[in-house]
Amino acid sequence: MPYRTLITVDQLQALQRAGQPVLLLDCSFDLADPSAGERAYAEGHLPGAHYLHLERELSAPAVRDAQGRFPGRHPLPGREALAALLGRLGLRPGVQAVAYDAQGGMFAARAWWLLRWLGHDAVAVLDGGRQAWAEAGGVLDPAVPARDAAAAPYPVGASTMPTLDATALLSQLGRVRILDARAPERYRGETEPLDAVAGHIPGALNRFFKLNLQPDGRFKSAQALRAELAPLLAGGDPARLVQQCGSGVTACHNLLAFEHAGLGGSPLYPGSWSEWCSDPARPVARS
Repeated sequence: MPYRTLITVDQLQALQRAGQPVLLLDCSFDLADPSAGERAYAEGHLPGAHYLHLERELSAPAVRDAQGRFPGRHPLPGREALAALLGRLGLRPGVQAVAYDAQGGMFAARAWWLLRWLGHDAVAVLDGGRQAWAEAGGVLDPAVPARDAAAAPYPVGASTMPTLDATALLSQLGRVRILDARAPERYRGETEPLDAVAGHIPGALNRFFKLNLQPDGRFKSAQALRAELAPLLAGGDPARLVQQCGSGVTACHNLLAFEHAGLGGSPLYPGSWSEWCSDPARPVARS
């Protein structure tokens, strides 16, 4: 059976020893230093891993449209462009994809969500990431694998990952639950290091994505996550809980945690706070 949420280093190495095809995706990144992850990858990564840059490959350009609307700092890439890229990396239906980073899954979860969005079910985040690999004695390799420019795009299938845009969310305020994955001080509007306006979407609850992790950087157990996350649903359908963050990246970490806990089905608001606060007509809350 494929791994669909998390995979441990031991499980990954067992697949490799058995000769199972595995596509490794290094998603390490630093929002304050966008080249840091790429530099770290060049120094050494899991053997055979391809590097995916958050802003060049896991996002579309953050530019205003013809009407002057800002889509947020990390808009979703086009599905066709993403499918073409992953095809060049060797992704095929049934191939186990494993995304990892050195930031507790903060960026690997974005790749996990995007592959699921394309319809690829066999994708998991390496629990503990690069650190767990190194601690287990795994080697790091600076060699960069080739990309096959002539490869066919990954065949896009039906997405199981719903989304909601700003217009739809605005029309449903007060009728859907919203979960904000940002740090509490950003949620409360006490500080805002990345976006022009501080605060949160009215009615949103706060679940800092790092609460999904244990002190060693690995995810909490499915049982522990379920105990913490189920109350946020208030007995309702996960499909009525909209997940957001600053720019649609760390919300994927919460979505992964919900999925691992058996509570999947929530839609992502991709533009998140960076899109929401760019329009002064949209309401802002602070607390």
